[in-house]
Amino acid sequence: MTRRVSIFGATGSIGQNTIDLIARNPDAYDVVALTGASNIDLLARDAIRLGADVAVTADETQLDALREALRGSGVEAAAGQSAMTEAGCRPADWVMSAIVGAAGLAPSICALQQGATLALANKESLVCAGALILETAKAHDARLLPVDSEHSAVFQALVGEDMSAVERIIITASGGAFRDWPIEKLASATIAEASAHPNWDMGQRITIDSASMFNKALEIIETHEYFGVAPDQIEVLVHPESLIHAMVGFRDGALMAHVGPPDMRHAIGYALHWPTRQSLPVARLDLAEIGALTFRAPDEDRWPALRLAREVMERGGLSGAVFNAAKETALDGFIGGALSFPAMAEVVEIVLNETDPGHIDAPMTLDNVMVVDHISRQAARKAIEQRAG
Repeated sequence: MTRRVSIFGATGSIGQNTIDLIARNPDAYDVVALTGASNIDLLARDAIRLGADVAVTADETQLDALREALRGSGVEAAAGQSAMTEAGCRPADWVMSAIVGAAGLAPSICALQQGATLALANKESLVCAGALILETAKAHDARLLPVDSEHSAVFQALVGEDMSAVERIIITASGGAFRDWPIEKLASATIAEASAHPNWDMGQRITIDSASMFNKALEIIETHEYFGVAPDQIEVLVHPESLIHAMVGFRDGALMAHVGPPDMRHAIGYALHWPTRQSLPVARLDLAEIGALTFRAPDEDRWPALRLAREVMERGGLSGAVFNAAKETALDGFIGGALSFPAMAEVVEIVLNETDPGHIDAPMTLDNVMVVDHISRQAARKAIEQRAG
């Protein structure tokens, strides 16, 4: 029996790795929807190759180009945010949510409302609206499976375990491009330097987020939301080899570690085939050849995003939506040349401190999340302009 699958963010690194796995056994899947942004040629090519029902670009100005690329294939073309959400509402058994940023929230919620299994690589959904995502999944008997390598690792380490026995969760970080740079040199870091990850092959935005540890900051909040553990039970450990993805510590002193190559197809494949394990085209580690694994505590002076994440968890409410929107806007500022590398964290902290508590304490609804997202982006842009001025 074939499974109906959709892939949101099909042209990004997670989407492409998902397609790689599905294309190895195409008869097992009926592809419903693929979504992407501006890479129209790749989106159309994959939609035709997989026989998708619909291909959607988030960029409305690219609709004609997508239609032309799909001409004669029988694949429907659509564009814009409403079309992205509509794609999420199409019945599917399994949905990969890999759209970067808050834009992935509405399609994810719509997929959960259809009772689908949602493989969540869009960490921003849990950061912005964790309670809403979890409540929606529960209300519609849908399943939420983590695809971030760290959270997949925790999920796997907890199989058969009692959460009440968990003492701590340790998520690892490579440290990104600047883990060994002198702190005083960070102000002169270039976009190209921040975009060069030592271990993982990822898109530019997430690679820069890795260098700033904003990616890890989001993952701390995601761990808190998904697994329901207290903020003080979550630790971050810098692990340059990126082979241990997470560890779970139990009250008897045991520490369960998930070890694997830095290849996202493992976490994707685990979610795709869950609850069984299937063969995956990933490297098998030779620990004798590796020889040693190293660890060190993170320096929060180098990576202030980690401190900000803990402040977000303390504040609760919609502060995660504020944090994410300010982070995304500050990243735009760095990529656009308006901010230095360290100034991204400074802008995020300004927005967090200046946001009206009434917005943060508003009920968690999709509309309120999007309002706070909009307000926070405006505040971040203002902070960037003031720095430039």
